[in-house]
Amino acid sequence: MSQSPNPYFQVGLDVFGRTCLVIGGGAEAADKTARLLEAGARLRVVSPALCPRLQEWADQGRLDHHARPWQPADLDGVWLVLNTAGDPLLADQVYALARERRLLINTYDRPECSNLGMAALVHPGHLRLSISTSGASPALASRLRADLEQVFDSEFVDYLDLLAQVRTHLQKTADQTTRIRLLKELVAEFGLEAKLHYPEGWRERMKGLLAGDPAAGG
Repeated sequence: MSQSPNPYFQVGLDVFGRTCLVIGGGAEAADKTARLLEAGARLRVVSPALCPRLQEWADQGRLDHHARPWQPADLDGVWLVLNTAGDPLLADQVYALARERRLLINTYDRPECSNLGMAALVHPGHLRLSISTSGASPALASRLRADLEQVFDSEFVDYLDLLAQVRTHLQKTADQTTRIRLLKELVAEFGLEAKLHYPEGWRERMKGLLAGDPAAGG
Protein backbone atom coordinates (compact mmCIF):
# COMPACT_ATOMS: atom_id res chain seq x y z
CA MET A 1 0.00 0.00 0.00
CA SER A 2 1.40 3.42 -0.98
CA GLN A 3 2.00 6.02 1.68
CA SER A 4 -0.55 8.84 1.76
CA PRO A 5 0.81 12.31 0.95
CA ASN A 6 1.84 14.27 4.03
CA PRO A 7 0.38 17.81 4.08
CA TYR A 8 2.84 18.90 6.80
CA PHE A 9 2.28 21.90 9.07
CA GLN A 10 3.25 25.04 7.22
CA VAL A 11 5.67 27.29 9.14
CA GLY A 12 8.57 29.65 8.51
CA LEU A 13 11.94 28.83 10.09
CA ASP A 14 14.26 31.47 11.50
CA VAL A 15 17.68 30.25 10.31
CA PHE A 16 19.42 33.61 10.59
CA GLY A 17 22.94 33.07 11.94
CA ARG A 18 22.35 29.33 12.43
CA THR A 19 24.64 26.67 10.96
CA CYS A 20 22.84 24.61 8.33
CA LEU A 21 24.25 21.59 6.51
CA VAL A 22 23.67 20.87 2.83
CA ILE A 23 24.80 17.46 1.57
CA GLY A 24 25.39 17.35 -2.18
CA GLY A 25 26.79 19.71 -4.76
CA GLY A 26 24.36 19.67 -7.68
CA ALA A 27 21.54 21.87 -8.91
CA GLU A 28 19.14 20.85 -6.12
CA ALA A 29 21.78 21.65 -3.51
CA ALA A 30 22.32 25.04 -5.14
CA ASP A 31 18.59 25.80 -5.02
CA LYS A 32 18.38 24.95 -1.32
CA THR A 33 21.60 26.83 -0.57
CA ALA A 34 20.33 29.95 -2.29
CA ARG A 35 17.23 29.97 -0.10
CA LEU A 36 19.29 29.49 3.06
CA LEU A 37 21.77 32.21 2.14
CA GLU A 38 18.92 34.62 1.45
CA ALA A 39 17.54 33.83 4.91
CA GLY A 40 20.88 34.60 6.55
CA ALA A 41 21.98 31.09 7.47
CA ARG A 42 25.57 29.98 7.94
CA LEU A 43 26.22 27.29 5.33
CA ARG A 44 28.23 24.10 5.54
CA VAL A 45 28.21 22.22 2.22
CA VAL A 46 29.64 18.72 2.01
CA SER A 47 30.31 17.28 -1.45
CA PRO A 48 33.35 16.04 -3.37
CA ALA A 49 32.49 18.47 -6.18
CA LEU A 50 30.29 21.56 -6.62
CA CYS A 51 28.22 22.84 -9.50
CA PRO A 52 29.38 26.24 -10.87
CA ARG A 53 26.78 28.18 -8.86
CA LEU A 54 27.87 26.64 -5.55
CA GLN A 55 31.54 26.95 -6.46
CA GLU A 56 31.09 30.67 -7.03
CA TRP A 57 29.57 31.11 -3.57
CA ALA A 58 32.37 29.04 -2.05
CA ASP A 59 34.97 31.22 -3.78
CA GLN A 60 33.22 34.29 -2.41
CA GLY A 61 33.39 32.89 1.12
CA ARG A 62 29.61 32.71 1.44
CA LEU A 63 29.70 29.04 2.46
CA ASP A 64 32.09 26.57 4.03
CA HIS A 65 32.82 23.77 1.55
CA HIS A 66 34.11 20.37 2.65
CA ALA A 67 35.31 18.69 -0.56
CA ARG A 68 34.77 15.06 0.46
CA PRO A 69 31.98 12.54 1.12
CA TRP A 70 29.70 13.09 4.10
CA GLN A 71 30.87 12.04 7.56
CA PRO A 72 28.81 11.72 10.79
CA ALA A 73 30.87 14.50 12.38
CA ASP A 74 29.38 16.91 9.83
CA LEU A 75 26.25 16.98 12.00
CA ASP A 76 28.17 18.56 14.90
CA GLY A 77 26.86 22.03 15.71
CA VAL A 78 24.23 21.89 12.98
CA TRP A 79 20.63 23.09 13.37
CA LEU A 80 19.16 22.02 10.02
CA VAL A 81 20.16 19.32 7.50
CA LEU A 82 19.22 19.31 3.80
CA ASN A 83 20.33 16.14 2.04
CA THR A 84 20.26 16.36 -1.77
CA ALA A 85 22.84 13.66 -2.52
CA GLY A 86 20.37 11.14 -3.98
CA ASP A 87 22.04 8.08 -2.39
CA PRO A 88 19.39 5.85 -0.69
CA LEU A 89 21.85 4.21 1.71
CA LEU A 90 23.32 7.57 2.68
CA ALA A 91 19.83 8.99 3.13
CA ASP A 92 18.91 6.28 5.61
CA GLN A 93 22.15 6.76 7.55
CA VAL A 94 21.95 10.54 7.75
CA TYR A 95 18.27 10.48 8.72
CA ALA A 96 18.85 7.97 11.52
CA LEU A 97 21.67 10.03 13.02
CA ALA A 98 19.76 13.31 12.61
CA ARG A 99 16.79 11.81 14.46
CA GLU A 100 19.06 10.67 17.29
CA ARG A 101 20.29 14.24 17.65
CA ARG A 102 16.77 15.69 17.22
CA LEU A 103 17.78 17.74 14.20
CA LEU A 104 15.48 19.06 11.51
CA ILE A 105 16.16 17.23 8.24
CA ASN A 106 14.83 17.20 4.72
CA THR A 107 15.97 14.55 2.25
CA TYR A 108 15.31 15.40 -1.38
CA ASP A 109 12.66 13.13 -2.92
CA ARG A 110 12.60 10.95 0.23
CA PRO A 111 9.76 12.12 2.51
CA GLU A 112 10.19 8.99 4.63
CA CYS A 113 13.69 10.24 5.50
CA SER A 114 12.49 13.73 6.41
CA ASN A 115 10.82 15.44 9.35
CA LEU A 116 10.67 18.72 7.45
CA GLY A 117 8.94 19.44 4.14
CA MET A 118 10.41 21.85 1.60
CA ALA A 119 7.77 23.65 -0.44
CA ALA A 120 8.52 25.13 -3.84
CA LEU A 121 8.99 28.86 -3.34
CA VAL A 122 8.04 31.87 -5.45
CA HIS A 123 9.79 34.94 -4.07
CA PRO A 124 9.83 38.03 -6.27
CA GLY A 125 10.72 41.00 -4.10
CA HIS A 126 9.01 40.85 -0.72
CA LEU A 127 6.57 38.09 -1.75
CA ARG A 128 6.99 34.60 -0.32
CA LEU A 129 4.55 32.17 -1.88
CA SER A 130 5.11 28.51 -1.01
CA ILE A 131 3.66 25.67 -3.09
CA SER A 132 3.23 22.15 -1.80
CA THR A 133 1.45 19.13 -3.24
CA SER A 134 1.87 17.25 0.08
CA GLY A 135 4.46 15.09 -1.64
CA ALA A 136 1.96 13.88 -4.27
CA SER A 137 3.92 15.44 -7.14
CA PRO A 138 7.05 17.54 -6.53
CA ALA A 139 7.33 17.87 -10.32
CA LEU A 140 3.96 19.63 -10.45
CA ALA A 141 4.97 21.94 -7.60
CA SER A 142 8.10 22.90 -9.57
CA ARG A 143 6.03 23.52 -12.69
CA LEU A 144 3.58 25.73 -10.79
CA ARG A 145 6.49 27.67 -9.36
CA ALA A 146 7.96 28.24 -12.84
CA ASP A 147 4.62 29.50 -14.16
CA LEU A 148 3.97 31.79 -11.19
CA GLU A 149 7.46 33.26 -11.46
CA GLN A 150 6.38 34.55 -14.88
CA VAL A 151 3.18 36.05 -13.44
CA PHE A 152 4.82 38.06 -10.65
CA ASP A 153 7.00 40.27 -12.84
CA SER A 154 9.21 43.30 -12.17
CA GLU A 155 6.19 45.61 -12.07
CA PHE A 156 4.73 43.52 -9.25
CA VAL A 157 8.03 43.78 -7.37
CA ASP A 158 7.89 47.59 -7.67
CA TYR A 159 4.20 47.62 -6.67
CA LEU A 160 4.81 45.60 -3.51
CA ASP A 161 7.91 47.57 -2.61
CA LEU A 162 6.01 50.85 -2.81
CA LEU A 163 3.17 49.36 -0.75
CA ALA A 164 5.70 48.56 1.95
CA GLN A 165 7.10 52.10 1.84
CA VAL A 166 3.63 53.65 2.00
CA ARG A 167 2.66 51.41 4.92
CA THR A 168 5.75 52.45 6.87
CA HIS A 169 5.08 56.11 6.10
CA LEU A 170 1.43 55.93 7.16
CA GLN A 171 2.34 54.21 10.41
CA LYS A 172 4.14 57.44 11.33
CA THR A 173 1.75 59.99 9.84
CA ALA A 174 -1.84 58.66 9.99
CA ASP A 175 -4.18 57.32 12.62
CA GLN A 176 -5.10 53.63 12.53
CA THR A 177 -8.51 54.05 10.91
CA THR A 178 -7.16 56.23 8.13
CA ARG A 179 -4.13 53.98 7.61
CA ILE A 180 -6.24 50.83 7.23
CA ARG A 181 -8.64 52.55 4.81
CA LEU A 182 -5.87 53.87 2.58
CA LEU A 183 -3.95 50.62 2.49
CA LYS A 184 -7.08 48.65 1.55
CA GLU A 185 -7.86 51.17 -1.20
CA LEU A 186 -4.37 50.71 -2.69
CA VAL A 187 -4.99 46.98 -3.24
CA ALA A 188 -8.74 47.02 -3.89
CA GLU A 189 -8.38 46.77 -7.69
CA PHE A 190 -5.45 44.37 -7.66
CA GLY A 191 -6.34 40.90 -8.90
CA LEU A 192 -4.89 37.66 -10.21
CA GLU A 193 -6.45 35.92 -13.21
CA ALA A 194 -5.52 32.31 -13.92
CA LYS A 195 -6.48 29.44 -16.21
CA LEU A 196 -5.28 25.86 -15.84
CA HIS A 197 -4.14 23.83 -18.85
CA TYR A 198 -4.03 20.04 -18.51
CA PRO A 199 -2.11 17.59 -20.74
CA GLU A 200 -4.28 16.02 -23.43
CA GLY A 201 -5.63 12.65 -22.36
CA TRP A 202 -4.04 12.93 -18.93
CA ARG A 203 -6.64 10.80 -17.16
CA GLU A 204 -6.35 7.85 -19.58
CA ARG A 205 -2.54 8.01 -19.58
CA MET A 206 -2.31 7.90 -15.79
CA LYS A 207 -4.87 5.11 -15.52
CA GLY A 208 -2.83 3.16 -18.08
CA LEU A 209 0.34 3.57 -16.04
CA LEU A 210 -1.48 2.43 -12.91
CA ALA A 211 -2.67 -0.63 -14.83
CA GLY A 212 0.92 -1.52 -15.66
CA ASP A 213 1.14 -0.27 -19.24
CA PRO A 214 4.50 1.58 -19.58
CA ALA A 215 3.56 2.76 -23.09
CA ALA A 216 0.80 4.89 -21.58
CA GLY A 217 3.34 7.40 -20.30
CA GLY A 218 4.65 8.15 -23.79
